[in-house]
Amino acid sequence: MRWLVGWSSIAARFGTGFATAGAVGTDDENATLHPVGAQLLWGDPDPLWAVGDWRPDEVRVVAVDADTRLAVLGCCAADDDQLRVGLFAARGGAMRHLTAWPGSYTAVAKVGRRIIVTGDLAGARPVFHTPWARGTAYATAALPLADLIEAQLDIGHLAALLACPETPEALRDSTPYVGVKRVPPGHALVLREGSREITGYEPVASLAVAAPQIDPDRAVDGVRDALVEAVRARLTAPRHAPETLPPDPGPVPGMGPAERRAARGAPAPGIGADLSGGSASGTLALLAAGLPGVPGTILGHGTEAGERLLAVTFNDLATGGRDAEAERARARAIAENPRLHHVVVAASEEALPYAELEGPLTDEPGPSLVTAERNRRRLAAGSADHFTGHGARQVLDAHPARLADLLMDRRRRHLLRPVTALAKATGPSAGSLLVPLTVYRAARKLARTPYRAGLESVADRLLEANRSAPAVNGPLSASLAALAWARPGPAARWLTGEALAEVSVRLHQAATRPTSVQRPGEARARAALARYAADHRVLEQAAEVRSQRLHSPFLDNQVVRACRDLPESLRVQPGARAAILRTVLAGAGIHDLPPGWGATSHAPAAAAGRAGLRAALPELMALFDAPLLADAGLIEARVVRKALRAAGEGDPIALDGLADLVSTELWLRRLLARRGTCWTGTAAPRQRAVAAGVPTRPTRPTLPA
Repeated sequence: MRWLVGWSSIAARFGTGFATAGAVGTDDENATLHPVGAQLLWGDPDPLWAVGDWRPDEVRVVAVDADTRLAVLGCCAADDDQLRVGLFAARGGAMRHLTAWPGSYTAVAKVGRRIIVTGDLAGARPVFHTPWARGTAYATAALPLADLIEAQLDIGHLAALLACPETPEALRDSTPYVGVKRVPPGHALVLREGSREITGYEPVASLAVAAPQIDPDRAVDGVRDALVEAVRARLTAPRHAPETLPPDPGPVPGMGPAERRAARGAPAPGIGADLSGGSASGTLALLAAGLPGVPGTILGHGTEAGERLLAVTFNDLATGGRDAEAERARARAIAENPRLHHVVVAASEEALPYAELEGPLTDEPGPSLVTAERNRRRLAAGSADHFTGHGARQVLDAHPARLADLLMDRRRRHLLRPVTALAKATGPSAGSLLVPLTVYRAARKLARTPYRAGLESVADRLLEANRSAPAVNGPLSASLAALAWARPGPAARWLTGEALAEVSVRLHQAATRPTSVQRPGEARARAALARYAADHRVLEQAAEVRSQRLHSPFLDNQVVRACRDLPESLRVQPGARAAILRTVLAGAGIHDLPPGWGATSHAPAAAAGRAGLRAALPELMALFDAPLLADAGLIEARVVRKALRAAGEGDPIALDGLADLVSTELWLRRLLARRGTCWTGTAAPRQRAVAAGVPTRPTRPTLPA
């Protein structure tokens, strides 16, 4: 795990007797405190460290003078002159300049005693903070700050994460650790001598005022330009050879080059991409292979520049099916590109979800923990810099709640095609004739529902979430459920009444607080993106391959901005994502795509999840024999064991809800089993975070009248 950590003290107000960069409450020079395995980017009085295996080209610091500095960590396409211009703009208060360069990075600006730390728009690069030593400590990971203040678990946050994962009002700015707060996406943390302020740097659409509409062709051109620049930022960045590794064991029966690299813990050098992950990852692979320059080198093909891009296809032998075979056939057709080197990764039952319940401790829980080993096997066959299409669905597709935004703008005719496509997806039946009217009524109801009333409604519904099983999600029921300001998550049906009551109280309180109310579709789409980005960050940590960097350009700030400019009337049309990506590729000179390219199907992932759960059922039953979630009062163990058994027998159970429960239980066990802390020195915390174990739940909270 790689992260930044620093703090802003108020030592200048109290003189040398107070804590500065290494002293906590004393001026003793031996009372030092610093993160384990860190490199100091700048020192007293407000130090900043980079922790982990950062590459030299991923850490850049520019300085105007001793009191004006900018650190940029990650992949950033800006040169030093552009960084200095951004630093001058930030000194004048224009923080948005620090977030406008192609790439994915975290920027920390120090102007005098003022420090500005920018988060990203999606939430894949979050910023956390906590009060410490009369000042504020901040980091890009929550666990180091929890260790710093010896924090305990925030059970209320875990309850909200399970009950309403896509509702920011339930999660607020909390984290799994008491006292550690999160900066919301699209905001920056501003510190000045211990005081802190959370400031948004991005305009937010108003509920009453329609956002100005951009011409669809110009908006798609903007997406193309942003994607091309995002890919070019990765191709032109200096790439360094992986760290020294054990020697290659040579040919081993049944082991190919990818397996030998995985055994040694190293990916192939150069640039690679997923080719069978869908239209988004295929688009990135073709863009990276087609752009002028050096896509990378392939192990065993020499070290000269201009070699082919490594394209990986995941061949799931355990679940298969016509959809998966069609996807592999399209991948083979695309791989005929002479600048692509195609590798097929065969995966059996060992790569199913739930196949491996042991793994590294991540910063937070997330459903990706149950598929970490599956993704690790796929990524181990990739390159040192590997492109993925993660996030494309969230930034390009239309959330169903956007239909309400169209009605608010009096653009009813744009609803015709999406509701007709939804009627076809429900299959031929007498009820399918009423689908367009049903969806229209739900969208109109949402458009007329005020923000406060919408939150209070879901708060009341949450109290009943565990009393009746929801209907099996089909296209229609999923769309109707999404046409709301908020909704219970898939794991809410297995939570206890006390846990649901506390989350309900959170929502009632949020409904009474002043807020910059957004349009419902825009608000739901941003919340869904933030939830996905947070889980993507968990995936990066849980499936991490040594010396490898995952690149997800669709989560970059500039790509997210370009996608937000797409008109809602374009987004809601069936096949919009594939059409947009086709236009992007055509603008880059790529026209020959195989038949069926852009077709989407969730069937292979669902089949893999059910097969993995069935194969791992004995281990999962043992996991919930005496779960920590039950000790915390969030679930009843027998209820979850019953649901696992039913899902293993093929009953229509919400698998994503079970994945949420399993991943949270796994994370809790790994957290309590860890040893040591993230800090060292004579002033280091005496115990790690959550050292005292999982506290029991309080009594049922009182609901507001």
